[in-house]
Amino acid sequence: MLGENALEEQLAQARAALRDVSRTVAPRERVESVGEAADGRIRVTVGSDGRVSAVDLDPRVLREGSEHLAEELRRAVNAALDGQDEAGATTEPMPDLAAMTATVERLQDQGLRQMREITLAVSETMRKLHGRS
Repeated sequence: MLGENALEEQLAQARAALRDVSRTVAPRERVESVGEAADGRIRVTVGSDGRVSAVDLDPRVLREGSEHLAEELRRAVNAALDGQDEAGATTEPMPDLAAMTATVERLQDQGLRQMREITLAVSETMRKLHGRS
C-alpha cells in the first residue's frame, strides 16, 4: 500500500507528464482543397490558412445568369470547405488535453483530500480503541 507522500509524488509525476504532452502536441494542419461546380466550369481553392485563395470561372458560366452563377459559386465554395474537413478527418481527432489535465488535477485533489480524511478517521478510531484497552 502506498503512503500518502508516495501517492502525492506519483500524482505530481502524472500531472507533469500530461502537461508535457499537451505542450508538445501540435494542432492539426490544414491543407489546400479545391471545390468544383457547374460541371467543372467553376473552381474554388481554399488555402491552408482556411481562406479562399482562388476562384476560377470559365467564361461560359457567366452566360447562365447571376442566380445560377451565385448558386454554383456557393456549391463550389462549400465543396472546397468540405475538402478541408475531409483532409482533417483522415487523422484521429485530437483530444482536448487542457481539459483532460484540469479534470485529472481536480480528481487527484479530491482523491487526496478524501484519502487524508479516511486516514484521520482511521487514526482517530484506532486511538479510541487503544484508549479502551
